[in-house]
Amino acid sequence: MPRDIPVGNGRLLICFDQDYAIRDLYYPHVGFENHVRGNRCRMGIFVDGQFSWVGSGWARELVYESDTLVTKVTLSHSGLGVRIECHDTVDFHENIFLRELRVENLMPEPREIRVFFSQDLDIYGTSVGNTAAYDPKTGGIVHYKGQRYFLFNAQTQADGGPHQFATGQKTSRGMEGTFRDAEDGLLSGNPIAQGSVDSVIGLSLTLDGSAAGNAYYWISAGQTWEDVRVLDASVKQRHPEQLIKRTRDYWHLWARKETPSFHMLEDSIAQTYRRSLLILRTQIDWQGGILAANDSDVIQFNRDTYSYIWPRDGALVANAMDQAGYVVLSENFYRFIAGLVGKEGYLLHKYNPDGTLASSWHPWYEDGQERLPIQEDETALVVWALWKHFVLYRNIEFIKPLYRPLVKNTADFMCSYRDSTTGLPEASYDLWEERRGVLSYTVGAVFGGLTAASIFCRIFGEEHKAEQYRKAAAEIRDGASKHLWQEKSGRFCRMLYHGPGGELEVDDTCDASLWALFAFGLFSADDPRLVSTMNTLRQRLWVNTPVGGMARYENDPYHRVSQDLPGNPWFICTLWLADYLIERSKTIEDLDEAIAIMKWVADHALPSGVLAEQVHPFTGAPLSVSPLTWSHATFVSTTHRLVRKLGSLLEMPESGLALIDRARTGDWIGRLYNETCDSIHELCKV
Repeated sequence: MPRDIPVGNGRLLICFDQDYAIRDLYYPHVGFENHVRGNRCRMGIFVDGQFSWVGSGWARELVYESDTLVTKVTLSHSGLGVRIECHDTVDFHENIFLRELRVENLMPEPREIRVFFSQDLDIYGTSVGNTAAYDPKTGGIVHYKGQRYFLFNAQTQADGGPHQFATGQKTSRGMEGTFRDAEDGLLSGNPIAQGSVDSVIGLSLTLDGSAAGNAYYWISAGQTWEDVRVLDASVKQRHPEQLIKRTRDYWHLWARKETPSFHMLEDSIAQTYRRSLLILRTQIDWQGGILAANDSDVIQFNRDTYSYIWPRDGALVANAMDQAGYVVLSENFYRFIAGLVGKEGYLLHKYNPDGTLASSWHPWYEDGQERLPIQEDETALVVWALWKHFVLYRNIEFIKPLYRPLVKNTADFMCSYRDSTTGLPEASYDLWEERRGVLSYTVGAVFGGLTAASIFCRIFGEEHKAEQYRKAAAEIRDGASKHLWQEKSGRFCRMLYHGPGGELEVDDTCDASLWALFAFGLFSADDPRLVSTMNTLRQRLWVNTPVGGMARYENDPYHRVSQDLPGNPWFICTLWLADYLIERSKTIEDLDEAIAIMKWVADHALPSGVLAEQVHPFTGAPLSVSPLTWSHATFVSTTHRLVRKLGSLLEMPESGLALIDRARTGDWIGRLYNETCDSIHELCKV
């Protein structure tokens, strides 16, 4: 079930499902230590002797307020005669989740409406050894274990609260959980429970006929009981409504601090752009890690999650944030990732937000041989993105400590990790993490990484290293022209690999990731070979249903819906087609199809603006994880590609660019990049 309206501040992240239940609570890192772990922290209503948890039977609309990380959730139940509007957020500064409820009595007669909140935590990701206890000093319930404390509290506008509470055990000795205690409208008042536990707190509002009243619910997160008491006191002193307002104002300022000009584009594109920036912010940890996705429902697929830092995803997200003008976030990522590069110069599969190595399915030993369990594009793209960052911000003091570990060390590895006969990178795992070989995507990324490293070395005065990397890049380009291009099929292949006898085999499956052959500078989008390749991809991978969109590759089995289609539509793959169309556009009219794709993405987002990984080819419903950070980052990057192209075609090169980018147009860095590319091409033999 999609995580539709995540809210967070870089340390505390709260994710909801479409029933408006809290399903994930991450603290003190985004994506690390999920203390709800897919359980359901629900809200329920008791009125006139009837009870209902929000979900089935309720009309629900889950969206955000415009350009902010404050939700606007509308709930109504005709049978109960109740309508509720909720505003949720995580305070931008303190580790406090806040919810404001406006509860409306839809009946003409006065009624008492009781609101219940259930808390179902597995602290540190396990139900063993938890405690839930009533705290008389705050009037709330504290769940704790080790160094993780969570205080749950609530109040009405009129007379405070909570009015009722209960703690108890769950999922043991036949007990479903304390949440069942609420369903008669009365809680037991049990003050403490240990082991596998949950809790409920309740409020009471007496409302006149056709009248409404306000209530508030909040969660304070800390490392001691005193921490959460202090935060709870702050909420009461400042009032939840004021904390929500200041957070609303903060994110509104953040989202609009530097917005491209969208005057030639539909408003839905502008809205999706700003929403993408805000969603991306929720998935970035305070220490710099950029999480791929935080949706614990995917655990059901392979008993693991997407809550990790893939260097590839992180680099592409950091690049998107750089283009949008959010330099601090990208710099935090580059510092974080620099500390993970091994002395050999490569990055491994994925990492946890605290910098430790994450789970992996890439073996170190296979077929009787030791192998590097890497996806080499992950190493290369960090260097490529770091150069793009420097082009915009010229922050030499920032680059200086990263130059050796993140530029020279990785570039030396990329130079050495190559096949001596083809000049191409040695085999590694593909970006889809399904096969091992020499991937066209990886070749494009490594070329981009070595080109970036060459320019870095040139500006830092190490011309001999710059020449070494230029030469390696030229040999890779030669190898791509000679071995990846398949004259017979008239397109580039997806992958080369060594057969049982050691011979070079070709995998010519149509794969949307061939986008990388022009995206990182290996070939021009106007190269006839690239044009032929992209035309074939478009023909074979477009999903011919009313939904449309581009599949990843032919016969993609992941969450496959129909054997008659190449796969399901992926947002990133569809946006890659838009990138290609933008690059090849020579007139404003040429951009129409790319703009239509951007509109397609906006139209197939959830009502909240959240983009999943992929969508159902017949219904358009989200599939796999949601939100996917990569989807939102790609939308941001494609938007900037589009506005830059519009500016150049209108002979207004500054149009739509970030302020920092406007000052950089056409200066010495751009000339240096062109000179480096020219020198690489001069070194090429093919």
